[in-house]
Amino acid sequence: VQLQASGGGLVQTGGSLRLSCAVSGRTFSGYVIGWFRQAPGREREFVAAITWSGDKTDIADSVKGRFAISREYAKNAVYLTMNSLTPEDTAVYYCAAGGTFWSDDIPDEYDYWGQGTQVTVSS
Repeated sequence: VQLQASGGGLVQTGGSLRLSCAVSGRTFSGYVIGWFRQAPGREREFVAAITWSGDKTDIADSVKGRFAISREYAKNAVYLTMNSLTPEDTAVYYCAAGGTFWSDDIPDEYDYWGQGTQVTVSS
């Protein structure tokens, strides 16, 4: 089982990035794919989640209106599109698989984690 997060980088305030999470190794039918982020000295924070079927999405209040999550079936990929970025969005972003939609904001509910991709927003 492998989750590969990519797409991070350095961007100026107000800029945009799209993170990708490539999922492979097993079927994730019934699973949730979530994005979390962790800044230095802070706890891992829920950002967004989507069911494997793509019929439900959840976005954290802190990024609602700026971030969106989507699913591409053909590539077994989940994307996090981030707009209007601010320095407060600077963190390592992780994708994860597992859990249930009703507890999608709890890191311990996820079974599999990717390696993380760094997002840095300059002021």
